[in-house]
Amino acid sequence: MELVGNKVLALVLAGGEGGRLDVLTEDRAKPAMPYAGVYRLIDFPLSNCHHSGISDVWVLQQYEPHSLAEHLANGRPWDLDRTHGGLRVLHPYTGDQKSGWYQGNADAIHRNRDPIEEFEPELILVLSADHVYKLDYGAVIDEHRERGAELTMVTTQVPLEQAGRFGNVRADGEGRVVDFAYKPDEPISEVVTTEVFVYDTQVLLDTLGELAGQDDGAGEDTGDEAGEDTGLRDFGHQLLPQLVERGKVIAYPLESYWKDVGTIASYWQAHMELVRPKPPIDLDEPGWPILTSSPQRPPARITRTAQVENALVSPACIVRGEVVRSVLGPGVLVEEGAVVRDSILMHNAVVEAGAVVESAILDVEVTVGQGARVGASVATEDLADDDVAVAGKRARIPAGAEIPPGARLQSS
Repeated sequence: MELVGNKVLALVLAGGEGGRLDVLTEDRAKPAMPYAGVYRLIDFPLSNCHHSGISDVWVLQQYEPHSLAEHLANGRPWDLDRTHGGLRVLHPYTGDQKSGWYQGNADAIHRNRDPIEEFEPELILVLSADHVYKLDYGAVIDEHRERGAELTMVTTQVPLEQAGRFGNVRADGEGRVVDFAYKPDEPISEVVTTEVFVYDTQVLLDTLGELAGQDDGAGEDTGDEAGEDTGLRDFGHQLLPQLVERGKVIAYPLESYWKDVGTIASYWQAHMELVRPKPPIDLDEPGWPILTSSPQRPPARITRTAQVENALVSPACIVRGEVVRSVLGPGVLVEEGAVVRDSILMHNAVVEAGAVVESAILDVEVTVGQGARVGASVATEDLADDDVAVAGKRARIPAGAEIPPGARLQSS
């Protein structure tokens, strides 16, 4: 594949707290969340960059960075471990006027203006790290250049009742964005942003500078180790509406699968889609595989007493009981007589004999004692957050205990 060129810089925004995932992100960055057993959410934008020929990728971290650092492995799985260019990780810092904690994605980019300007990219590709999708960013960049846009938003369609969770977009017949509303109470459209943006670099940096109320001389060292509040938050609050008003923003429709997994319900539903007879996304497509960093583990073991139906079973699992419409991460143990239905079990979780787990999410190393019951059976995939029982890392559920739907067990 022909590279898009070194004038494109990809910024992966991986610093958010992910509070809507409750106990699952108490001590884990949302981009480090496991997905489909063996992947992490950040694998999707990084794999897309690799396949799109984008070789300069910077990851902006803040919340629980240790949970992501080991997985990134210096960019090796995505061919980004290079002497020149490749993967670079940016953290908040103290010292000058631009220093301080990131207050949102717009603020994070503004505070890193100096290294961006030193790199001198023509375009900046801004990516979220908590969505599941495949996309050739090169095609989006080509469209952006051909149309002479200042900003290109990759968009998709969602049911109108869900559109209020996202940035809403209205475009004219030529794809020019004429209206934008950020997480409105009353959605203006079923068309929403996918959190994939291509910006003209100078337009982005200049507009952020204007919104922060800084002039050309701003950013000099003031001696204020804590930095200052720039007034910037997320793109949708100020930046995107202002650029839309300028009239040079276009929408690039994504016609394939895209899933936001930022809530308990959507994370659970995304996994239930994977165990359908025909999943909506192919994670093993030869021409576009999802690349990841994970230790080598032995094959799964399915014993004579096991019953497995429509499930994903990761390496090193041992299944002696019943597993139906569920996803088991590496090293999960389901003992004989145990039942796991419509659930997600992460690395090294244990379900002891006679226990039942239904419509639940068990984080890493959770143990469900003998005869315990977690969650309850459901008749539909259209669940709310409080329909799914969730156990945090290393939680221990005593033998015979009953954990109701919607319960949240803290990490131990």
